[in-house]
Amino acid sequence: MTRIVRKSVVDVGTPTGTARLHVSAVARARALVVLGHGAGRGADTADLLGLAAALPQHGVSVVLVDQPWVVEGRRIAVAPARLDEAWPAAVAAAREAAAAARCTPLVVGGRSAGARVACRTSPLVRPDALLLLAFPLAPPGALASAERTAAAVASRREELRGPLRSGIPLVVAQGARDAFGAPRALRGALGRPGGTSAEVVAVLGADHGLTVARGGPDPSLRLLDAALRAVALARRE
Repeated sequence: MTRIVRKSVVDVGTPTGTARLHVSAVARARALVVLGHGAGRGADTADLLGLAAALPQHGVSVVLVDQPWVVEGRRIAVAPARLDEAWPAAVAAAREAAAAARCTPLVVGGRSAGARVACRTSPLVRPDALLLLAFPLAPPGALASAERTAAAVASRREELRGPLRSGIPLVVAQGARDAFGAPRALRGALGRPGGTSAEVVAVLGADHGLTVARGGPDPSLRLLDAALRAVALARRE
């Protein structure tokens, strides 16, 4: 059946300024998904907007978060530490804005830089699962030498594995043509996570922006599959 979706935009305070929440909430939600954006722009990208439109019809509330630097109109993202500082407060406010019950399973994540923020802050936020979109394992600028590539991958591999060490399962949706790391590279970085689930969903034909060339397969279906899998993990299904 078609769900009634309550939409709102809410500005909330964080330690680094005002964040903006774009809420798509449903009654008696099966889960709440809170997603951040990348370093180039806010939460108005096709992948995030597509999930905000699709997930409520599966009984899942969604909140997209614009970090304070976006709300302030800046063109360049602030330092990672400031992104991390704002995120826990934004997630806490998102639960209230979506009218989610305390027992509602929580999935947090984001795209690119937002995925990294979700990983680094997971010990504080303590979500039930993570949904990572286009995780940037190795920036193209680091590919100038094998040494720089190895250093970048080692650092970001630790970010990826951090939630798993805390027992938080995760799902990564990665474009098959992602110049920042293809699905195979992400699987290698995750390694063998032991008892905590870590899954990589390949988005066929997609680049780092999770877009495909004209005539290519629709990426939205794979992204929705990844998101619903993260919801299932959060619900321990």
